[in-house]
Amino acid sequence: MEKHVISAVNKLSGGPNNGALSSDEEASGGETEMDDHQTRIEDRELKDRLLRQYGNHINSLKLEFSKKRKKGKLPKEARQTLLEWWNVHYKWPYPTEGDKMSLAELTGLDQKQINNWFINQRKRHWKPSENMHLAMMDSLSARHFCVED
Repeated sequence: MEKHVISAVNKLSGGPNNGALSSDEEASGGETEMDDHQTRIEDRELKDRLLRQYGNHINSLKLEFSKKRKKGKLPKEARQTLLEWWNVHYKWPYPTEGDKMSLAELTGLDQKQINNWFINQRKRHWKPSENMHLAMMDSLSARHFCVED
């Protein structure tokens, strides 16, 4: 086995004397060709064994990665429906779970797509008013400072 490894390393590196035959190689005749053939057979066996052992896992990873590609824009009709809901509820554009379910039915999108669209839309286009922030802070502070009898 050690002889095979040394032979493979020498072959890859151009050999210890860059292609010139050593006295051992000259004496052996075609032994290095047999070593090379044996090395190729062992390489092929290793590759086949690894494919049998890990092939299914590799294929499932390929499939998973291919699914994660960006799918592009949502259909125009779906975007229009979501924008209509957005415009009606602009002051507080947080749909309830029921709203999301009905929007999913209307648009043909799944709830994850609906959620992502609203997250992106709020981040890109919604500026909550200063009054809304103050009102929310007042209501939160009022809850904490209420004294019960």
